[in-house]
Amino acid sequence: MSETTNIALPSMRVSYEHGSLTESDLAASWHEQLQLWLDQAAGAGLPEPNAMVLATADPEGRPSSRTVLAKGLDERGLVFFTNYTSAKSHDLMATRYASATFPWFAMQRQAHVRGTVEKVGPTETAQYWASRPRGSQLGAWASPQSRVVSGRSTLESALHKIERQFADADRVPVPPHWGGWRIRPEEVEFWQGRRDRMHDRLRFRLGRDGWEVQRIAP
Repeated sequence: MSETTNIALPSMRVSYEHGSLTESDLAASWHEQLQLWLDQAAGAGLPEPNAMVLATADPEGRPSSRTVLAKGLDERGLVFFTNYTSAKSHDLMATRYASATFPWFAMQRQAHVRGTVEKVGPTETAQYWASRPRGSQLGAWASPQSRVVSGRSTLESALHKIERQFADADRVPVPPHWGGWRIRPEEVEFWQGRRDRMHDRLRFRLGRDGWEVQRIAP
C-alpha cells in the first residue's frame, strides 16, 4: 500500500512577481482591457483562457459556482451559453445577477465581472450554435442538465436517441431550452499579483455619470 503525504496548506505560498498594473496601463474601457488580457492569456499558451468561474445564488441566497466558457465579449457584456433548465439558469432567472472570475494563475492575474444578467437574443444564439461541433449540439439536446439520472447508461441512451432523431438532418436546430446569458457588468476588476501581497487591484465601476476607474486596497 502506497503512503500518502498530507499537504501542509498553511506553508503553501507563492511570491507574485510577474508584473504590475497601473492606471496608465489600462485600456480605455473594461471590455477592451478584458479582451487584452484574454488575448495575452491565449498568447501565453494557457489552457482554455476563456474559462471563467460563474457564481450565482438561489432565491434564498445560497451560492453556487462552476466553470463555464466565455463565448462573447463586447461593450454590452460577457456571454456564455447553457441549458435554460439548468441549476445556474434557475438561479439567474430568479435573481438576475451573477459574477464571473477568470483565474489566470500562471500569469498571476484575475479578472472579476459582476452585474445583472439577461438572455441572449435568438439570432445571436443561433449564430453561436452554428459554430458548435455537431456532437456538442446533439449533447445539448440529449442532456437533462442538472437533473438526477440513474446512471451513465441513461445519458448514453438519451444521446443515441437524439442521434437517431437527427440522423438525416443536415443541420441540428437550436433546442428550445438552450441559449445564452449575458452578464451586463456594473463592476469589472483587474487583479495583478504583487510581492508581499501588495497586489494591484483596479476596478471599472459604473456610476450615474458613466464608468470610473478605482484603485482598491489588496
